[in-house]
Amino acid sequence: MTDIAEGKRNWRDVMRPYFGKMPFVALLIGISSGFPLMLLLGTMGYWLSKVGIQKFTIGFAIGLTTPYTLKWLWAPLVDKLPLPILTRLFGQRRAWLFFIQLLLFGAIWMLGSSDPANHLGYFAFCAILVSFLGATQDIVIDAYRIEILSDEEMPYGTATNQFGYRLGAFFSGVGTIFLYSPQTGLGLGWPLAYGLTALLVLPGALGALWAGPGTYVDRHGEMAGKRFGAWLKETVLNPFIEFLGRKGSVLILLFVLLYKIGDAMGQGMLNPMIVDLGFTDAEFIAINKVVGFWGLIVGTALAAPFIAWLGMGRALFISGLMMMLSNLTFVIVAMHGHSNLWLTIAVATEQVTSGIGLTVFVTYLSGLSSLAYTATQFALLSSFAAVGRTWLAAPAGIIAENVGWVGFWLTTVVAALPGMLLLWLIWHKGFVVDSVRQPSTTDD
Repeated sequence: MTDIAEGKRNWRDVMRPYFGKMPFVALLIGISSGFPLMLLLGTMGYWLSKVGIQKFTIGFAIGLTTPYTLKWLWAPLVDKLPLPILTRLFGQRRAWLFFIQLLLFGAIWMLGSSDPANHLGYFAFCAILVSFLGATQDIVIDAYRIEILSDEEMPYGTATNQFGYRLGAFFSGVGTIFLYSPQTGLGLGWPLAYGLTALLVLPGALGALWAGPGTYVDRHGEMAGKRFGAWLKETVLNPFIEFLGRKGSVLILLFVLLYKIGDAMGQGMLNPMIVDLGFTDAEFIAINKVVGFWGLIVGTALAAPFIAWLGMGRALFISGLMMMLSNLTFVIVAMHGHSNLWLTIAVATEQVTSGIGLTVFVTYLSGLSSLAYTATQFALLSSFAAVGRTWLAAPAGIIAENVGWVGFWLTTVVAALPGMLLLWLIWHKGFVVDSVRQPSTTDD
């Protein structure tokens, strides 16, 4: 009986940090972070389809989200450039957050009021403006999240942030379409549906007001009065020089690039396989969206205890192994064909392991970011990861077409091996440590 009571107490101790102030703030800013990208991917594609835009054009419209893969280019300015009056009132991070959110709110209203059926060029301009501002908001929010969370809170705050991100994406996907839809929703039309969705900037703003300025390292004061060249070097070059000057930095960047390729290939081709195997829309929504969404939430919730029990190195390795092997469940789906049971098992398994793996991975990237250059270095690392998820995983469709679905899912397992080997190498060399903060990230 004592052992059972002790086990319950330990479990409560492990889960209690989820309910702390800063992890809850991380959830609120995650909601604001997650909604703009979904407006530009799922919701925008749905809108364009409704007004008769060709699939070829819709496919290329995804390219309007390119700022999310290039945000490291302007992250140094967001990281270190103070805003007049606002920085003095709110601090560097919150000043930029409130400023960008105000612009983002207006840009989303502009996008919702555009007319893609007759003025596609203006629609594209509004969309890329939302994309740029959404990516810039992510620069600020990612840096602020890292700076408000203590080392002990980092895994939990990253998990709640990912949960908030998924909620924001859900609200701007399903929620915006519900607000618009004249058949099954409120019938408000696209302008008001997008405008109301823009209010999702508020959770992040309110959370930031509650949390305070964070632990931003102010280098601007040190550079005051110095030449522009010295300021430029400190703001733009030094974040990259500092990171690349660390032992194993090139191997770490390669690992970040390759770690999730197998998982990304599978996620990119899951929906086409579901359609190809003859699953109905109702089956798709019930299994892939409902089961998948809650599987991801469960996996995200398990990630912080996972790190606490195993340490960062083992958590990365085991979660990577779980993500890699979970793709084998889709081999079984491909062999069985139209089987709701096996698709449910496969989607639940894949989403739980992805929820754990993604949160562990983002926590690791957060721990790699120096507190002196938080925004720039996290933008660099997350952009590297985005390149791996998009461009390196792009041949997935060609592979599926040539080897079939069974061969494709086996290929995704093989594609995950280089990232796992690189992880073993950098872990073996001591470039990954068990603590959340990785080496050389706390120097001022």
